Amino acid sequence: MSSQDTVARQQSAPTQVDPRGLRVAAGITAVVVALVLVLPSPAREILLAVQVAVFATAAFVGLGRSPYSIFFKKFIRPRIGAPAELEDSRPPRFAQLVGFAFTAVALVAFLAGATTVGLVATAFALIAALLNSVLGFCLGCELYLLLRRFTPVSA
Repeated sequence: MSSQDTVARQQSAPTQVDPRGLRVAAGITAVVVALVLVLPSPAREILLAVQVAVFATAAFVGLGRSPYSIFFKKFIRPRIGAPAELEDSRPPRFAQLVGFAFTAVALVAFLAGATTVGLVATAFALIAALLNSVLGFCLGCELYLLLRRFTPVSA
């Protein structure tokens, strides 16, 4: 195997992430979106825009670049040590994309004056974040796996 094959294989291998960091990020997200539900405008929209940016960073740039991941790596992981196991980053990254979609819809709805739509989309994001942070059940990850089951395998 050539060195180019080795590099290509390493680049195509999925990144592994600490699942505890994902739960911490979900907990922070739950707090943020819960605040969005109770804060008045314009504080609500500002805080929601921050969360949309966090989701966008994790989904489009990478989980490790998310501010919540950086916080976990810098302040929490050194105190709790290395994880017993790592997991594939693709399902949680997809989950961040789903979170981005819901919070982006909520932000646009709030800015357009469609408060009810904004509140419902934010509530969906809150439910997903709470399920992940409290129970370790990632709805977006499960959706990713379901979609993968129905995606044809390329030859």
